[in-house]
Amino acid sequence: MLLSLPAVEGQDVRQAITGKWIINEQLSDDTDDQVAEALEAGGERDSRGFFNRKEDFYRGGPPEQELYDRISYDDVLSIDYTEPEFRFAYADDYVRVFHTDGRRRRSTANDFYTEGGQDWSSANWEGGALVVEARPRDGGFTVETYTLEADGNRLRIEMLIQPDTFREPINLVRVFDRNNQIP
Repeated sequence: MLLSLPAVEGQDVRQAITGKWIINEQLSDDTDDQVAEALEAGGERDSRGFFNRKEDFYRGGPPEQELYDRISYDDVLSIDYTEPEFRFAYADDYVRVFHTDGRRRRSTANDFYTEGGQDWSSANWEGGALVVEARPRDGGFTVETYTLEADGNRLRIEMLIQPDTFREPINLVRVFDRNNQIP
C-alpha cells in the first residue's frame, strides 16, 4: 500500500521519513539488471556477459557519476530533515543536501571551473511522496520518488535515472526497511 496521505499513524510524513534505512534486496530491483536493460534498449550491449555476473558490475563510473552510484547501489541510507533541509547520508560519508522550499540553483559560466562541478538536487512534496530531482555533474538527471509503506517502516524509492551517456533511462525501484540499530 503506497502512502497517499501526508501522515503515517498520525505522524507527519516529513518526520516519518527520517531515520536509518537498510536495503531490502528481495523487494528491490537488481541495479545491474536495470542498467543492462537500459543499455540494451538504447542499442548497446550488456557487457557483463553470461559468465561475468559479478555483483555491482556497473558501479564505479567516473567521479561525475557518483550520485548515480550512491542512489542505485548503496545499501544503507540515513535521512535527516529540518524544514526545509534534507540530508541524505550514504556510504563513505557521501552526503546530499537539498531543500523543499523551492529555492533554485544559482550558477554562472565559471562555476564549473571554480567549484569543480557539483551535483544539485531539489525536492518538493506531492501528497505523501517526496519527489527529488537531481542534476549530477555529468549533465544527466534523476527523478526519485520516495514513499512510505508498511506503517512507515518501509521506504520505497522509484527512480528514473538518465546519465548523459545513456540513450535510454534506467528505471529502478529500491526498497529499504527502517533500521534503528544502525549507528
